[in-house]
Amino acid sequence: MSPGTGQAQDYRFSNVTIDGATRIEPGTVLSYAGIAKGEAITAGQLNAAYQRVLASGLFETVEFIPSGNTLVIRVQEFPTVNRINFEGNRRLKDEELGSIVQSQVRRVYSPSLAEQDAARITQAYEQAGRLAANVEPKIIRRSNNRVDLVFEVKEGRVSEVERISFVGNRKFGDRRLRRVLESKQAGIFRAIIQRDTFIADRVEFDKQVLRDFYLSRGYVDFQVLSATPEFSRERNGFFLTINVREGQKFSFGEITTTSELGNVDPDEFQAAIRIRPGQTFSPTAVDQTIARLERLAVQKDLDFIRVEPRVTRNDRTLTLDIEFAVVKGPRIFVERIDIEGNATTLDRVVRRQFTSVEGDPFNPREIRDSAERIRALGFFSKADVEAREGSSPDQVIVDVNVEEQPTGSLGFGATYSTATGVGATVNFSERNFLGRGQTLRFDISASGDSGVYSFGFAEPGFLGRDLRFGINASYAHDDSVTNTTYNTVRGTFSPSLEFPLSEFSRLGLRYTIEGTDITSVPAGSSAVLLAESARGLELASSVGYTYSYRTLSTGLDPDAGVLFRWSQDFAGVGGDVQYVKSQALLVGERKILNDEVTVRAIFEGGFHHSVGGGDSRITDRFNLNGKIRGFDINGVGPRDLTAANTDALGGNYFAVAKVEAEFPLGLPEEYGVHGGVFLDVGSVWGLDNDLGGAIDDSFKLRSSIGFSLFWDTPIGPLRFNFSRAIQKESYDIEREFDLTISTRF
Repeated sequence: MSPGTGQAQDYRFSNVTIDGATRIEPGTVLSYAGIAKGEAITAGQLNAAYQRVLASGLFETVEFIPSGNTLVIRVQEFPTVNRINFEGNRRLKDEELGSIVQSQVRRVYSPSLAEQDAARITQAYEQAGRLAANVEPKIIRRSNNRVDLVFEVKEGRVSEVERISFVGNRKFGDRRLRRVLESKQAGIFRAIIQRDTFIADRVEFDKQVLRDFYLSRGYVDFQVLSATPEFSRERNGFFLTINVREGQKFSFGEITTTSELGNVDPDEFQAAIRIRPGQTFSPTAVDQTIARLERLAVQKDLDFIRVEPRVTRNDRTLTLDIEFAVVKGPRIFVERIDIEGNATTLDRVVRRQFTSVEGDPFNPREIRDSAERIRALGFFSKADVEAREGSSPDQVIVDVNVEEQPTGSLGFGATYSTATGVGATVNFSERNFLGRGQTLRFDISASGDSGVYSFGFAEPGFLGRDLRFGINASYAHDDSVTNTTYNTVRGTFSPSLEFPLSEFSRLGLRYTIEGTDITSVPAGSSAVLLAESARGLELASSVGYTYSYRTLSTGLDPDAGVLFRWSQDFAGVGGDVQYVKSQALLVGERKILNDEVTVRAIFEGGFHHSVGGGDSRITDRFNLNGKIRGFDINGVGPRDLTAANTDALGGNYFAVAKVEAEFPLGLPEEYGVHGGVFLDVGSVWGLDNDLGGAIDDSFKLRSSIGFSLFWDTPIGPLRFNFSRAIQKESYDIEREFDLTISTRF
């Protein structure tokens, strides 16, 4: 029995014996009891000794039995854990739960530790959106003082976000703000999409991205006052209410540059600033300007230069004056960069995202930019980059902690069409091949007598620099079967290099060798096709380049941007043909009406010029496939109307102009459906051989209008186009409906 607290007598023990301790030394028990032999103790002190032994957590039961001058301490040790099992868990596998618990097999069972493990498992389920999960630890006793530890799991239902609403938003509607958040309302794909699951940590992230959204649009006083989740009446979902204060919209005022250093000319730095007064204020624009000015300082061999933005607020004019002050920063160097968590990805893949190396001057902004580049790789589910003091105050150590995620995919599919019958597709892609950051892909598509086989490889850090080396190869036979009566064979091999020219522009260089052949041309076809088929297999050996300038989603203005791309290929470096082929693409995009509507203008064109007196072939010429809606594949272009077979012949020139708008339809945004309208205008024209004028290859406009439905599905963004041609030729082939993957420029 344990000593009672109500006893009033004193005790004096000349002997203390320990019963039941097998793994624990008797001296350990005595040390917890703290009872000295021959010392007089009260009943209260004896009870306190008992409580100390019990609180040690070493024993399942403890008894203090006074017997004359002898105190018998009888204990029963906690059993050893024989096995750990999980029951009732379906969503989280045993391996996942096993990595969470801290109880271990062949260790002493601890009830408090088991309860802590149950709490950890419950927290893991909460992170998965199952807030009603309940975990209870139980033991099954075995022989030799062993137990099986069983965690009984009742997972409960997923707690979804039934509705997200906002209070205090006047400039932007609920629909627009919901598109910003990572959390989504439960929709028709609630069984597949996991972003509609309520997760408390995700709400905190949503508050941050909401703040970033408003700040990038000039609302410098924006605040999230509260984000309150409430259980639905059925307690199987949440209503999330976000209370915000928008404040006033500010623009840039006066932009100046000053220098606190005698050897720095502020005018040189002022010339590098791209911000202009009157533009909507954006922290991103300020950060980009600071980064640009600090890079300029490095180019001028000025070390430890910092650019400090000094802001003057003008509430009357709702402007912010920015003074970029060039100052001397502290002399701190990068001692080393430590990378942890990359079990597959090589260190060098992460290190090349840093512009600084060991021994370089430390620049906090460059470290933050490097962290963003590491996250943008898409190789890691988490990437934390922090700097800490190194071996001395003027040294820092950069710690990089990452968690890898899957980067590969393998797909199998089947296709069917009336032209080619049943077909099969296989595709494989790996964005982090062998942990080297390389991209490897291949695609196989075969149906009937047609087949397309392609292979691609890319190394983004060739020679340890921001230099992308790529190899692309493909082989296709009978590829052009829609609305044609001839067959083609095309094989291509092209190595390339691509590198940045400036903050927003890149240049790509390539060599291409391509073999093409036109076969099975019917006897009733145009003399142009028959002559081109008679030339047999031809090789085109060309060198080319592509210049691109892009500010879409990356420029100073988050609501607008442009994309310009210009490419040329020069064939005649060996091979059988000589030509110059040029193409241009210009895209302009802007969000209007409080970001509810996106308007976009697209201009595209190209020309093919044969050199040396030769004629182009249909495999070299342009068509409008995929460039103008409302017309079928190979349904537009010059044709030989004097021949029995009036296949489209393509053209040496093409030009297309498209204007389109995307807007909400009033449907719940969780459905992921919105609409659009478009107007397409274009033409393809010009042949080297028009059979003495028998073929009309003049410039003839085609145009179409239509309506689009955009649907964001788990398999990707789909686009349904309903089109009608409003300007056409009598021989054109129309197509009023098509389904495509929605293009994002």
